[in-house]
Amino acid sequence: MTWDPLDEDNGLNRGEPSEPGLAASFRAVQGGATAFFEQPQAGVIRSLVSQVAELVSADAETGDDTQAGNLEAELGLSSHAEAPDDPVLARLLPDAYSGDAEAAAEFRRYTEEALRSGKVASAQVVLASLPPGGGEVRLSEQECQQWLRALNDVRLALSVRLGITDEDDDLTESLAVDDPRSAYLWVYQWLAYLQDSLLDALT
Repeated sequence: MTWDPLDEDNGLNRGEPSEPGLAASFRAVQGGATAFFEQPQAGVIRSLVSQVAELVSADAETGDDTQAGNLEAELGLSSHAEAPDDPVLARLLPDAYSGDAEAAAEFRRYTEEALRSGKVASAQVVLASLPPGGGEVRLSEQECQQWLRALNDVRLALSVRLGITDEDDDLTESLAVDDPRSAYLWVYQWLAYLQDSLLDALT
């Protein structure tokens, strides 16, 4: 499965939300953080978080009936030895050792399934706490951490599709207004703002 958000109907292709200034931000409350999301904002977040979770879980271990495969599954091990071919998955599930293929493969075998499960769990927290129609979201400190992870995963995925290799890259002037990626650039920037507001609320 190859993820391309530009092929999905997230509301962005209809021009909503058009700018990050329209979007919500978090503020601190006792025990966590809260924010209010309009329906289009909630729809965009839910759609992108769901897509990333589906991508991460799509080619996880399934259907191996061999004794060795069953044992690996029980131990939470992965038979994946190499980084995924899809560039988005490769960014979400990177090699731990860039200069040592053998060490990277062994580390991936012991950690990838847990990493995938953790990303899906964070996405599920976002989906459970953010109403499809928008509204107030109130998060515990633990839920805040899950939101931060899920939002970061979406930003990593978007950065691949946008061709962003550095956090300081500024594409706002290089993308034409009618470039379909421009809507996702706004979302990418808004999610950074949303993450920062959530971090500020926690500190």
